[in-house]
Amino acid sequence: MNTLLRAAIVGTGAIAHAHAEAIRALGSRVELVAVVDLDSERARAFAERFGAGAVHADLDALLREERLDLVHICTPPQTHVPLAVRALRAGTPALIEKPTALSLAEMDELVAVSHETGVPALTVFQHRFGAPAQRLMAMLDEGVLGRPLVAACETLWHRTPDYFDLPWRGRWDVEGGGPTMGHGIHQFDLLLAVLGPWRRLTAFAARQALPTDTEDVSLAVVEFANGALANVTNSIVSPREVSRLRFDFEYATVEVEHLYGYTEADWTFTAAPGHEALADRWDAASAAAPADERSSHTSQLAAVLDALAEGRTPGVAAEEARRTLEFAAATYASAFRGAPVLAGEIAPDDPFYRAMDGGAVPWPALKEATA
Repeated sequence: MNTLLRAAIVGTGAIAHAHAEAIRALGSRVELVAVVDLDSERARAFAERFGAGAVHADLDALLREERLDLVHICTPPQTHVPLAVRALRAGTPALIEKPTALSLAEMDELVAVSHETGVPALTVFQHRFGAPAQRLMAMLDEGVLGRPLVAACETLWHRTPDYFDLPWRGRWDVEGGGPTMGHGIHQFDLLLAVLGPWRRLTAFAARQALPTDTEDVSLAVVEFANGALANVTNSIVSPREVSRLRFDFEYATVEVEHLYGYTEADWTFTAAPGHEALADRWDAASAAAPADERSSHTSQLAAVLDALAEGRTPGVAAEEARRTLEFAAATYASAFRGAPVLAGEIAPDDPFYRAMDGGAVPWPALKEATA
């Protein structure tokens, strides 16, 4: 009989519920044994709701008192790397909510500790793990779609001013950025997973309407190493909300339009003339897949458990997640400097390596920074 893997959740706010639901959905493979939160009353209520056997006051107590196979980091972004590092040094793999880190400097610290300890540091980028996205990447690797030519990536969401009433929202020092870091990052991570390394980008960012220190809109035009061109839009001022990706290959166009998670029905495959067999292949695979299965924390956690059971490094490991974070940093650097940015250009002596705002935000701050 297979032994249940033992997981814990650190931070029991809103996003932690998605993690707990994923663990519950995979209950034959993993169990939630403990939770941690500074708010003990909230932690106890969360533990009771999701069947966790223990509540701990802090991460150190959790790591000292529990035998764990995986710890889910669901705290505010500025705590992600410090908590993950402690878990790795205790020998426990960490699954970290996005954004993994607030800067490339922090990200490189996490990568270094993961290498030093041999313990995986993983980022939640669940849209990579839905069946249609996996199928797309497999077909691209197989070469049947031809060269990638053009792509569009749009996260057009809407947030009202009261969304920023929470003191930690909309601050560079706590969240690392606006929709580029906290909203659109899921969509452009999938873009990068499909198209591979990017070469250079030119970007714009603005605070158009919302009471936030960060941007509420950013746009980037990107050239990839394989020659593909793409545009990336991240917005939280768009009343008709949609998350959309379109890939134009030599022999097919593949599109997905959803909001916070896609199913098979959200994807469209259009073959180029003479390549209709590709559409037949896609449609047959889509019809055989579960129709209501959504890209979610559950799909990524299942892939993580598979990898751990097989002795492989699960996705999305810190080295690969760094490429997505570098894309966000380059978006800000290009927007605030008014110049293109090359992949790898943001070096340790660059202000945008240490902070996503690079000390160059062109509008006045509205919120008081933490000490």
